[in-house]
Amino acid sequence: MIKFLDLKQINDSFEPQIREVIHRVLDSGWYLLGKEVKAFEEEYAKYIGTKHCIGVGNGLDALRLILRAYIEMGVMGEGDEVIVPANTYIASVLAISDNRLKPVLVEPDINTYNIDPFKIEEKITERTKAVMIVHLYGRNAMHPEIQRVVDKYNLKLIEDNAQAQGCYYGDRRTGSLGHAAGHSFYPGKNLGALGDGGAVTTDDDELAAIVRSLGNYGSSRKYVNDYQGLNSRLDEIQAAVLRVKLARLDEDNQKRRDVARDYLEHIQHPAVTLPMIPDDVPVVRDWKGHVWHLFVIRCKDRDELQTYLRENGVQTLIHYPIPPHKQHAYDGWRGLSLPITEKIHNSVLSLPMSPVMGMGEIEAVLQSMNACK
Repeated sequence: MIKFLDLKQINDSFEPQIREVIHRVLDSGWYLLGKEVKAFEEEYAKYIGTKHCIGVGNGLDALRLILRAYIEMGVMGEGDEVIVPANTYIASVLAISDNRLKPVLVEPDINTYNIDPFKIEEKITERTKAVMIVHLYGRNAMHPEIQRVVDKYNLKLIEDNAQAQGCYYGDRRTGSLGHAAGHSFYPGKNLGALGDGGAVTTDDDELAAIVRSLGNYGSSRKYVNDYQGLNSRLDEIQAAVLRVKLARLDEDNQKRRDVARDYLEHIQHPAVTLPMIPDDVPVVRDWKGHVWHLFVIRCKDRDELQTYLRENGVQTLIHYPIPPHKQHAYDGWRGLSLPITEKIHNSVLSLPMSPVMGMGEIEAVLQSMNACK
């Protein structure tokens, strides 16, 4: 069976460095808020291109804390609206509603799977305070129209960069484009820890200080609590491992582009819609606007195709089978009509994708895809 993502093989490719840094942390006797986290925050901020990076417990917390910090700053208040793509993973939406803000769903562009830039302005009301873009599947979601809208209405631009570490928009990395960005280091991400982990990046000094305090029980000095915070901190072992992986992230993203190129050039199935590449991208391998966290195809008979591939030794996953507005968690949205979102969720299928895939595995996927009737 060709695994969708072989995490053990990926982590083995970083040995012996991973074991060495874990032992370094163990031997230090310091496991939270120590040198490894500080060093990773500095290195990741430099990599992304922001003044600040604050390590937190996970990607959802990163987004929750950004919004909570804006509330503490008086930028937002209960009932204010945050625009968010309708087809995102539910964490993007949860971060908004958890802060008693109102998520406003906007349909995606069927060609990119990212929020449709030209459908945002029509959703803006006097309660709109922010636009959250999600660089879904590893593809840059930023667009000049989004910048125009946030500037025109003086909105905060928040990036959900959970799936796009290392991606570019022009000459800037995603995670540095908006006022703040949330990042996830869940093990399966392009930059994955050995457990949960996340970060906030921003150039805003005040926001950074409040996020750091909120994630540490609302405290910036021990036993002094300025906010009703929570416990959401990146630990020393995860930070040490992430430092090892960060040094090779661009190289590994390039290997993902190589896999994507082979898929795009050689999958020949009349019922399959491949990811659309911009017309001005002559060579997929050189396209920095996608880091291929996932390689997502569409097929009307998606479930049959998935069954066929499984029976022929290829593991696939669906990202995501149920859109947020169809989840029981948001029963109030059941009546919404979001046809593009529903079409995507009913037809997408993610093929195996990782920086450690060998040519034999790639060829086996291609053979099974092209042999399917």
